[in-house]
Amino acid sequence: MVGTGSSRQLWTSTASAIGVPAKKNIPGVKDEVRISYNGYYGLYKYADKIFTEQNNFFTDPSFFSVFDFKIIKGNAANPFPEYNSVVLTETTAKKYFGNENAIGKVITADDKFNFKVSGIIKDFPKNSSIQGNMFFSMNLLEKNMYTGNTEGRNLSNDFIQYNYNTYLLLEPGFSLSSLPNKLRQLHLAVKADDTDIGYVLLPLEKIHLYRADGSDGGLATVRMFIIIAILILVIACINYVNLSTARSMLRAKEVSLRKIVGAARLQLFMQFIIETALLFVFATVIALILVYILMPLFNQVSGKELVVNFTDYHIWQVILLTILGTLIISSIYPALLLSSFEPLKALKGKISAKISDALFRKVLVVIQFAFSVILITGTIIIGNQLSYIRSKQLGYDKDHVLSFNMINMSQHFDAVKADLMKQPGISNVTYASMNIVNYGGETGNNSWDGKLPGETLMLSPMNVDKDFLSFFKMQMVQGNFFTGSVADSTHFILNETAVKAARLKDPVGKKFRLQQTEGTIIGVVKDFHFTSMRQKIQPAIFYYRPGDYGQLYIKTTGKDAPKAIAAAEKEWKKYNAGFPFDYAFLDDTYNSMYKVEERTGLLFNIFSAIAIFISCLGLFGLAAYTAQIRTREIGVRKVLGASVTGIIQLLAVDFVKLVIIAIIIAVPVSWYVMNKWLHDFAYKINIGWTVFVIAGFIAILIAVLTISFQSIKAAIANPVKSLRTE
Repeated sequence: MVGTGSSRQLWTSTASAIGVPAKKNIPGVKDEVRISYNGYYGLYKYADKIFTEQNNFFTDPSFFSVFDFKIIKGNAANPFPEYNSVVLTETTAKKYFGNENAIGKVITADDKFNFKVSGIIKDFPKNSSIQGNMFFSMNLLEKNMYTGNTEGRNLSNDFIQYNYNTYLLLEPGFSLSSLPNKLRQLHLAVKADDTDIGYVLLPLEKIHLYRADGSDGGLATVRMFIIIAILILVIACINYVNLSTARSMLRAKEVSLRKIVGAARLQLFMQFIIETALLFVFATVIALILVYILMPLFNQVSGKELVVNFTDYHIWQVILLTILGTLIISSIYPALLLSSFEPLKALKGKISAKISDALFRKVLVVIQFAFSVILITGTIIIGNQLSYIRSKQLGYDKDHVLSFNMINMSQHFDAVKADLMKQPGISNVTYASMNIVNYGGETGNNSWDGKLPGETLMLSPMNVDKDFLSFFKMQMVQGNFFTGSVADSTHFILNETAVKAARLKDPVGKKFRLQQTEGTIIGVVKDFHFTSMRQKIQPAIFYYRPGDYGQLYIKTTGKDAPKAIAAAEKEWKKYNAGFPFDYAFLDDTYNSMYKVEERTGLLFNIFSAIAIFISCLGLFGLAAYTAQIRTREIGVRKVLGASVTGIIQLLAVDFVKLVIIAIIIAVPVSWYVMNKWLHDFAYKINIGWTVFVIAGFIAILIAVLTISFQSIKAAIANPVKSLRTE
């Protein structure tokens, strides 16, 4: 963490040099582990098998002792005996070597680098925050990064590159309160000018569901679905209570006769509780069968790989608590009501009016539909936010652009570009060191005119082509873009956020240093989104260094995209013969960043629909019951000249009033809840009043359609038959 207040910047990554001195100098720190993404190699080969691997990391040997990711083959005490050793997961080893013993086998990366398999670990649990296919030694990373370095920097003293996840294993009972300051002092002992640096601790158990600052991350989604599940249960309980109490008068005579022949109130109470419990047990059995059958479908929709283990006692604890909770909520009141009837009044039919007009049932209907309106509102807002993310202007044009890592093509960029530009389906070609849709990697090794002592500005650097700006239709706010001249190697272009963070006025022409390169700011590019919409745009800097290529970008004409892909593949095979051609359109890459949100929205819609459907079932049952007990009244009204429309209105108006009250209650609640959900996004929609109007209209429409069937049926019934029956 650097800075304070509005200028504060917070990352989940650290410098490489903090873990080792913490272990050596802070009593209570037993061990440390560093993990850093391995982006050096892309294509891996063994015999005739070639794969593109993206989920690979550098790590310390302590990775296999601090965590319980045990080595099942190889030496756990020395997992990386050589700098070119590699540890594979079981699945990865099987992919390359089949049933052969993988230990000692050699995998070739990018046709140049050989790695010897020194260990095999079990596949990571699907719910683990740490995942990977291949793990390489930190010694190899140090060799790659610092060979030829003249400043004496290494992994143990480099506080410039923040590309590492650092884990500290602490002694039991260790006090965390003083640890952040101790880490800061270790940092300042090596790099004294970072006076605004700070460290934030997060327990490993919270990494999956919390953000780096300790605020809710994925936990908010978990809570949301727990709440929806509870709402569905409550709605179902309300249905049961409503229908049980509404139909209680049909059992009044039964209860009265039992009391007359000697049944005590407690006996009747327990009878109705047991009846409900048996019904719930039967429903639970059906539910568990459905869970088992539908779990693969749920996993497909949610993108998870959940398995229901019925031998786990925790599951049965949840099931039993759910049954007990719903039994208490939904059965006690109806049982008390039924067991409280006075025999003589019940036999004379003098309790029907009191029950049919019960205020309690109306309150339950209001609560039920208030929940439904909240869910409808949430569905609309989530859909609008996802549409906003998909349609928001990013500050660059990603349409019809395909991209891939050049590897050996990077040495022949000019020739590749010349060949591709001759193709009819290609309108432009450029390169950059990173993928513009989602690139990371920060450095605080910089300086500029006006930098304060001890100030740290973390920047996301990207090496770009001179045609990068025009290719992506980005806009310059001040100055000019690169021209491709020799002088551009000492020129820099900052985004607007970086200029504001550095407090630069009239930045063009100001001196700027990025790592070891002293240069000049020649322009300011308009802010653009290069990470998720959940994050604010961070400071970024463009530099020009031909030869440091990474991603190739090809702009297609859209309709001729297949021709462009074929041409790109031809160039690929020319320089990367034998390696699979792996490309992606930026639209797809961008959309893939929001798969979690898309799946969350879909699941929210599904569960909301279930809750609303259950509400409608309850309303349908009450409407049917209301029509039944008012049969005589409807018959009399029709004999006296009431129209079918009037009868329908008579039956529906009371329910519609209850729904309107539910809407009034639900609006402020849904506004608060959905504002909390939107708070996770740095860029989000505003919740307008139209959302609540639409949600209210939908709720009323659903209620009217639900009621109308029974209302129409009662209204068109023959009044003579109704009166004769009554």
